[in-house]
Amino acid sequence: MNPSTIDDELPLAELAYRELRRAIVRCEYEPDERLRVEELGRRFEISNTPIREALSRLAEQGLVRSIDNRGFRVAPLTVEGISDLTRVRLIIESEALRDAIQNGDDVWEANMVASAHALSLIEQRLGQTHVALDNNWTERHRSFHLAVYSGCNSPLLKVMVEQLFDNAERYRRYSASHRQTERIKHDEHTKILNCILTRNVDLSLELLRQHIVFTMNTVTVALSALSIKNPKK
Repeated sequence: MNPSTIDDELPLAELAYRELRRAIVRCEYEPDERLRVEELGRRFEISNTPIREALSRLAEQGLVRSIDNRGFRVAPLTVEGISDLTRVRLIIESEALRDAIQNGDDVWEANMVASAHALSLIEQRLGQTHVALDNNWTERHRSFHLAVYSGCNSPLLKVMVEQLFDNAERYRRYSASHRQTERIKHDEHTKILNCILTRNVDLSLELLRQHIVFTMNTVTVALSALSIKNPKK
């Protein structure tokens, strides 16, 4: 683990949670892969107790499966799973966006614009056809989406949005590593941002719906192709 990325003020359980979440979302562990506490402790240089606490927390969020008396595994990625996740995202994120548009202030708008600009800059440097698996792009992409919802007045909604986004990001990341064509998101993000800034609730919600459903469709195609290519025995 790179010491420069560690916040020494964080409790070990929180540090373990953040490092594990990042690794799982980035698909550094395969779907359904066994997560052994001792191995994780050695990798992240953290003792076993904080690792177990982090795994339990990730299990509550759907990124990990807790198996009675048999430890933990990475949650599977399935067509049924992305369909259900999309259904819930549309409910929760639509409500969070509606609330943000109705209550967001100038600081919220400025944060959105700044996050969008940071995302655009890295896309210019990388070239849009090479962004899907870039870690810096992934972080800025996440920051943009969370900035959009940061104007929401409900802390619970914002927590749920973040958890759902991380689950969807793992699907996106996995499918991006297996699909043949690149999805260009820049125009989608720009349209969503510009519409939100006009405070047009209905059109913003429709653009968000299209954005989320598009992700589900691309992931479904990739997962279905993988299932055909590698059928279960």
